[in-house]
Order: sequence, then structure tokens, then C-alpha cells
Amino acid sequence: MNFQAIRAIYVYEMSRTRRTLLQSIVSPILSTALYFVVFGSAIGSRISHVGGVSYGAFIVPGLIMLNLLTQSISNASFGIYFPRFVGTIYEILSAPVSAVEIVIGYVGASASKSIVLGLLTLATAALFINIHILHPFWMLAFLVLTSVTFSLFGFVIGIWADSFEKLQLIPLLVVTPLTFLGGSFYSIDMLPPFWRNVTLINPVVYLISGFRWSFYGLSDINVGISLGMTLLFLVLCLGIVVWIFKTGYRLKS
Repeated sequence: MNFQAIRAIYVYEMSRTRRTLLQSIVSPILSTALYFVVFGSAIGSRISHVGGVSYGAFIVPGLIMLNLLTQSISNASFGIYFPRFVGTIYEILSAPVSAVEIVIGYVGASASKSIVLGLLTLATAALFINIHILHPFWMLAFLVLTSVTFSLFGFVIGIWADSFEKLQLIPLLVVTPLTFLGGSFYSIDMLPPFWRNVTLINPVVYLISGFRWSFYGLSDINVGISLGMTLLFLVLCLGIVVWIFKTGYRLKS
């Protein structure tokens, strides 16, 4: 394993965060504070508790997951797309660096940034409400698993996209709506039976439900199923990345 190459890619990607601090860290944190003001005050005044948890505390896992999914995809997709755009990807592919080392470098940096952002979002939420985490180990486990999984997904999008417009297509038109409709701000048990069954098609429901369980022991879906769905998506993304490097799809053309 070429640890020096992994470190070089990782450090370069992490340094990009320092150059785009407003966009990478400040903007998502500010958005979280605004969500608390809008949803916590406007809706929280009408829905005092959900499942025995105050509404303000109830939406914290959903807000963290919203930032986590969008930033994981954005960081990883831009990280691999930009070298393709400027042509420096061929220098990486011709260097004595394996596909595994390239993926670890890019995905590791993206996941690290997302985890830090998730923890900062949690700290921001703690300024507004008292937060008690019932299962801290599982909270971190879901945080890490989701960051890695969606960083891999972003990596795939960054290779698939052939323009900056396509780079934003799936995050804006697919992932963000699925996150909003996946129970970020409400329990799916509050929906009519028909729409609850429709919502179960949404894979983000399982992520948010499992993550919320780690906070309050409260979930819409069995936590074992949530964990299984997260691992299943992780394996699926890994399989696609392996196929990309085996075939050279959009890398060697």
C-alpha cells in the first residue's frame, strides 16, 4: 500500500477546504441555524413533541443528515471531477498509484470533511436546545458509514458527469428532495398509510430513522433494517467504483 500517495491526495483535498471555508463550513452551519429559526419556531410552536421528544430536538438528526448527504456528495464529486476537467487525472492514473489508493485518498478526505461538518452542525444545534445522545457509539457509526457511503456515491457522480451542470444534477434534483421527504422534519408515522408506504421506497428514510434512533431510541424503521440498508448502499457504491476502474469508464476517454 502506497501510504505516501494516499497522504498526498488526502492532504491536497483537505487543503481545498481551507481555501473554500465560507462555502464548505460557514454556509452549511448558517443554513442549520436558519432551519432552527424557521422550523423550530414556526412549526415547533404548533408541534410541541414528536414521540415524547421536543420538536426542536427531533429535527436535529434530520438536519445533520441533510448536511452530511449533500456535502459528502459535493466534496467527492468535485474532488474527482476537477482533475478530469483540467486533464491532470492522467498524471494520477499514470503514477504508481493503485485504484484503491486513489479512492481511499479522495473518499477519505471527503468523508473526513463531512464528519467534521456533521459534528459542527451538532454543536450548532446544541446552542439552541439541550441534546442527549442515547447511543453515542451508534451515532458515530451511522455518521461515519453515511459519510463514506455518500462520498463513494459522489465519487461515482464526479466520474459520470461531463459538465458542471451534470455535477449538480443528481444532488439538487434527486438527493435533496429525497432527504426533505425522508423524514428530516417529521416522523413518517404522521403520514396517511398510503403515503407512508410510498415513503418507504425512499432509501434516505432508513438513514435518517437509524440516525435518529441513536439519539433518542426513537425510529420509524427497525434499526437493524436501517443499518442493513446503509451497508447495502455502501456495497453497491463500492461495486460501481470497482467496475469503473476495471473498465476505465470516463477515466481513459
